[in-house]
Amino acid sequence: MALPNKVKTLLDEAQELTDYRDCLAFFYKWLSNQFAKQPVRNLINSRAEFIDRLLIKLFNETGLAHQPDLSLIAVGGYGRGELHPFSDIDFLVLTKSPPCEEVTSCLERFVTYLWDLGLDIGHSVRTHEQVLEQKQNDVHFATSLLESRLICGNHIEYEHLKRHIVETPIWQSSDFFIAKVNEQNIRHKKCHGTAYNLEPNIKENPGGLRDLQTIFWVAKKHFRAETLEELINHGYLTHEEYQELLECIENLWNIRFALHLAAGRSENRLLFDHQPHAAELLGFGSEGKASVERMMKRLFRIMSRVREMNQMLLSYFEQSILPEQLEQEAVPLDRNFERIGNKIRVKNPSVFFRRENLFVLFEHIADNPKITHIDPSTIRTMRQVRRRLLGDLQDYAGCRDAFLRLLKHPNGMGRAFTLMHKHGIIAAYLPQWRNIFGQMQFDLFHAYTVDEHTHKLINNIYRYFDKEHISEFPICSEIVARMDKPELLYLAGIFHDIAKGRGGDHSELGAVDAMAFTKMHGFTSSDAKLVAWLVQNHLLMSVTAQRKDINDPDVIAEFAQKVKNERQLDYLYCLTVADIRATNDNLWNDWKNTLLRELYLHTQRALRLGLENPMDMRDQIRDKKRQAKQRLINLGYFEEYIDLIWSRFKANYFTAFSEQQISWHTEHLLKSDDLSQPSVIVSDKPMHGGTQVFVYSPYESALFAKLVSVIGSKKAQIQHAQVMTTKDGYVVFSFVILEVNGDPLSTSRAAGIRRGLETLLKDPKKKIRVKKNRSQKFKDFNIRPKIILRPHARANRSLIEIQAIDIPGLLTKIAEVFQAYSLHIHAARITTVGERAEDFFVVSNKDYKALDEVQKAELHRALLKKLNAETD
Repeated sequence: MALPNKVKTLLDEAQELTDYRDCLAFFYKWLSNQFAKQPVRNLINSRAEFIDRLLIKLFNETGLAHQPDLSLIAVGGYGRGELHPFSDIDFLVLTKSPPCEEVTSCLERFVTYLWDLGLDIGHSVRTHEQVLEQKQNDVHFATSLLESRLICGNHIEYEHLKRHIVETPIWQSSDFFIAKVNEQNIRHKKCHGTAYNLEPNIKENPGGLRDLQTIFWVAKKHFRAETLEELINHGYLTHEEYQELLECIENLWNIRFALHLAAGRSENRLLFDHQPHAAELLGFGSEGKASVERMMKRLFRIMSRVREMNQMLLSYFEQSILPEQLEQEAVPLDRNFERIGNKIRVKNPSVFFRRENLFVLFEHIADNPKITHIDPSTIRTMRQVRRRLLGDLQDYAGCRDAFLRLLKHPNGMGRAFTLMHKHGIIAAYLPQWRNIFGQMQFDLFHAYTVDEHTHKLINNIYRYFDKEHISEFPICSEIVARMDKPELLYLAGIFHDIAKGRGGDHSELGAVDAMAFTKMHGFTSSDAKLVAWLVQNHLLMSVTAQRKDINDPDVIAEFAQKVKNERQLDYLYCLTVADIRATNDNLWNDWKNTLLRELYLHTQRALRLGLENPMDMRDQIRDKKRQAKQRLINLGYFEEYIDLIWSRFKANYFTAFSEQQISWHTEHLLKSDDLSQPSVIVSDKPMHGGTQVFVYSPYESALFAKLVSVIGSKKAQIQHAQVMTTKDGYVVFSFVILEVNGDPLSTSRAAGIRRGLETLLKDPKKKIRVKKNRSQKFKDFNIRPKIILRPHARANRSLIEIQAIDIPGLLTKIAEVFQAYSLHIHAARITTVGERAEDFFVVSNKDYKALDEVQKAELHRALLKKLNAETD
């Protein structure tokens, strides 16, 4: 599509910088208005044409056009004539010899003018020899030259350069192919090997535009192809595949174009913040999450197809460009399959007329560790079979039998499962899996779509069985080693989130699906019930560990009642660990590992004692005291002094802390010269999964706010906190703190926190400033704080539950409100789940009474006002 006449006129008549800016503004407005009316190809070509005209005009006006030795050459995407609204403009100024002072001055004016116009440019000025030298050392530069195009200037020099680019021995097609494949592998690894991030990069993710460009670059270098269509003549693409690639390119271009318009800048990552606007621009509607879900499912399906086509074509290219691959001897696997190097290949495409052979292929992959990939001809055949399926693969009895063999195979859920997921075989087998393919998750925990999260969970379970990873999670590895039916754990993993996106409780709906599946596949009633129970309760252990006091015998007894027996506990623990680890690469840490492990061990002990004989709190306290006291006596402390210290504490202190923590606290207090003075200790090494902070001080209602402010000012994250008063009017604060990345603090960082807290306690009037550094990510979720006020078991106390995004300084803000209302904090439990805080406080009013209805209403309003102001 040609540029509109008004744009041409404005550009032709422009003289001053403001004229050019007005022309650019008009052009961008036109481009945006035309998005819903014109094919995206026309628009990205129009921007390239507009930039051509602009550069040519400025090249003339700065006197560069009068220099016969200069050539202005577009490279990269601009060289292809493809420019999205805010894409970088890359060009090369080619000169016969190094430019003189006059030409250099003109070039500087030319580039400065482009910068003044606000254009993002990438430019270089090089001689012919310098270009060839750079090309020899830099595959990125060599790639950009493949897509070069003369804008204006010396066409003879440009043609001379173009011949050298193609004909010189530098970066022969074999070296170029290897370099581009390695480059792609590195790029995929940075994206954790998946396209299904909730905020995908349209260019860089597996299945993105770069994967398409890699196909074209290799084809252009090796086959001298100018278009993808020429690959049909070379026998690498069918007509249907060529049309599919064009459709994928068009869809990705549309989404990228809409992303640029939504962001108002060059942006390739489809961030949450831009997804609703982009979805609306693309015609998916303005219904918020529903519109975004429709857009993202489309995107992920496209990226899946691109990634598969990329793998297939690059494998074909490898056979042509690196012919030694063809010389490898075929190793028969059975009458239908053979291995060529590290690839599996069908001997006859008609093999898949018997649908169960699709799973036999993956059984061979499970049997043979040497097989890491599928031959491109076999990928093509599988793609054709998928398209022609009528119904689901699970409808075939042979497929059901083969799937069960794979499920029970020691290696079936490793690489074989990954390849089944990657090539759409799981989706072809399970209709519910198709529903979660590309399913978004609008929360602060998950980093992946539902299907990719589930795939990662299965990988995590598989690692329990791998001897190389025993040290990662020794309890899980020990459990699965004695598991009689590990396939039930895998099935629970497959179904745990399979009902997400349908509405309703996905755990209950998933349990129904699991029961139906196990019935169809002939599982016993007891096995079916176990899988369904695991699916229905897959969140039970993580919720209990992170939201309740797992040192409380009543909590353990209640959890054990729900779990019922050790077998279900074993399965649930392994599933929970795998689930949390698969949620987000930054969510799992030693603190969560410790919580789950301790809950598992406490519950295991309770089950072994018998549910009818739960451990009494007094027994638990007695055991902890005995063990802690023995440690202290071994260190040389006298029993009467230990008892004197402990006489200050209430029973809840001994239930809240482990014997290791109790002995650590007590040893510190025994060393103190004056117990009437505040005391602080911070562990210099990780303890129970995190850096522990213990503060013992005379009670002061505002002290909690000050302590959390100090910790926040040091840029440490409070993962867990407890507050409890003593018998003699003192208060104990205990914090578990981590770095922002989830690691425990270093020794020097721990010492800094301790010094800061000691300084505060010596000078209570000292002001602490917490720098606000709210993550941009929080803006992408419309999640408002939730305040719940409930009666407490004690008549003179009130319970406050606060759920909110864990913004920096959140605890400080909460404590400031408490301080303004003169509340006394008697106990607190602060929990961070992902990037959401779930905090519980036991408080009383200034008269040490429970809050009345008026006070509750006022406090509720004040907290909401304060916290909403912080999240806006």
